[in-house]
Amino acid sequence: MLQTEAVKNILGLQLPTDPRWVNLAEKSLEDILTDHAYCEQKAATSCISLIQRYNDKEKLVAELSPIVTEEWGHFRLVLNELQKRKLKLGKQRRDEYVNALLAFQQKGGDEEGRLLDHLLTMALIEARSCERFKRLSEGLDDEYLRNFYRRFMESEAGHYTLFIELAETYIDKDKVRHRWGQWLEHEALIIRNLTVRGDRIH
Repeated sequence: MLQTEAVKNILGLQLPTDPRWVNLAEKSLEDILTDHAYCEQKAATSCISLIQRYNDKEKLVAELSPIVTEEWGHFRLVLNELQKRKLKLGKQRRDEYVNALLAFQQKGGDEEGRLLDHLLTMALIEARSCERFKRLSEGLDDEYLRNFYRRFMESEAGHYTLFIELAETYIDKDKVRHRWGQWLEHEALIIRNLTVRGDRIH
């Protein structure tokens, strides 16, 4: 199981997921797979939105274009898993975690600050998803699903670092690191105050 220091060292996250979450998720497999599917779908559309908004930033466009394809492929993998298990893709639910992150983003002000917060939001979502997938890959009783989620964990880790690298491509590194520290503190507060639920990835 992930320990607090391991979470900090690997992803920078300041607060690990409550260990009870995996057991709750295993009891709500249809719900957790449904929510996971929509998370992958939203990741793809968020990358498309970034490409459309910052089409003048060549590295961003070049790096995120294949991520769109990858995330949509992940959506299809999770959908196939639901169908294989004769489970249904339920309705998309309100994501309290992501909404709390969005509320922390810079509103107004300079374009650089808005770009930075957008990229750091994406990095944080990927980091937390990676940590949750690691939990599932280690704690589920179903061996197939443990391997299933290990592959997702490895992918999300790469995405997390990509968003940080993109931020440092366009914005002063000291500014990125300072703001990233603020984001990590805020994310820990969100996690601490969220109810532990097994029907959500976040």
